[in-house]
Amino acid sequence: MAETRSLLDGVRVRVESGIGRITLDRPAALNALTTPMVRAIDDTLAAWSGQGGAVLIDSSSPKAFCAGGDIRAIRENALAGDLSASETFFTTEYTMNTRIAAYEAPIVSFIDGICMGGGMGLSIHGAFRLVTDKAVLAMPETAIGFFPDVGASYFLSRLPGSIGIYLGLTGHRIDAADALYTGLATHFAADLTADQVADALANSRHDPVDHVLGQLMTRTPVGDSAIATHRGEIDWCFAARDVEEIKNRLRHSNTAWCRSTLDELEAASVQSLDVTVALLRWARQNTLRHCLGAELELARQITLTDDFIEGVRAALVDKDRQPVWGPSHFLGLDSAGRARWAEHVDNPLREMSTR
Repeated sequence: MAETRSLLDGVRVRVESGIGRITLDRPAALNALTTPMVRAIDDTLAAWSGQGGAVLIDSSSPKAFCAGGDIRAIRENALAGDLSASETFFTTEYTMNTRIAAYEAPIVSFIDGICMGGGMGLSIHGAFRLVTDKAVLAMPETAIGFFPDVGASYFLSRLPGSIGIYLGLTGHRIDAADALYTGLATHFAADLTADQVADALANSRHDPVDHVLGQLMTRTPVGDSAIATHRGEIDWCFAARDVEEIKNRLRHSNTAWCRSTLDELEAASVQSLDVTVALLRWARQNTLRHCLGAELELARQITLTDDFIEGVRAALVDKDRQPVWGPSHFLGLDSAGRARWAEHVDNPLREMSTR
């Protein structure tokens, strides 16, 4: 890679000592991804393809790697009837996810802080995910009337046992210990900086990246995984065939963990839960490309529903954290089910001034 340095829309890009580096640089928004940011990352990776050298993705924010996609903008697009803008965002983002998953050079994501939603899609599809003791990972979409996308149907469905269903439905936040236990993270270093990781990669360009990252791991113990502690409950409760049966198993077990988990489910959109459990069960036997295709179809539909408009309002606009969910109209992933669901989707051009 030739030495380069440039500043794009919310992204800093440079090549130093043969290592490509992409730094998310929208700290005031916790690096929430916009269409220009996603396009800049994808274009950069395309330009670097075939040139060799590892790629490091990091953040300028002291709080977050990436808090997700700019979901408020998607809501605004729906209210304005600008469906093409949302379509462009999702299509561009999913194209980037696909490129990262198939990239010929090793991609290392340095996760030091919040990593949720779109940030998971940006990192998990790459070969290496190094987390620090400040890492917090989650797919919290059911709490805003959406569903785990960015290829999450693919990577969550492939986690051990029922862990992926549990994380996808509850949006539960996990720490470094849980991330390592589940395989969502590959390496841990308690208090490294991104510059230290970049220097290590540059100074050992001819060594396997796994070895270089392994050498960076400190002797600080990562701690115990809460998911490991509750693995038996997770596997039994979330192996149930549908959301209602999952809730029944949690009620039947009636432990403190089960009651807390049930509360997480009860706070989420019922429609989002139905979509998520169906999608994750279907995704187990499908490729990433097929999963992203299904997610794109679902995103087109669910972003026009009242639950999505209401969920984003409560979480990110008014921030009262008191969404009023409607009933679930989701009737399955097959074409007949999607067609019947579409009958309940509101016209995005209608007046919604009361929201």
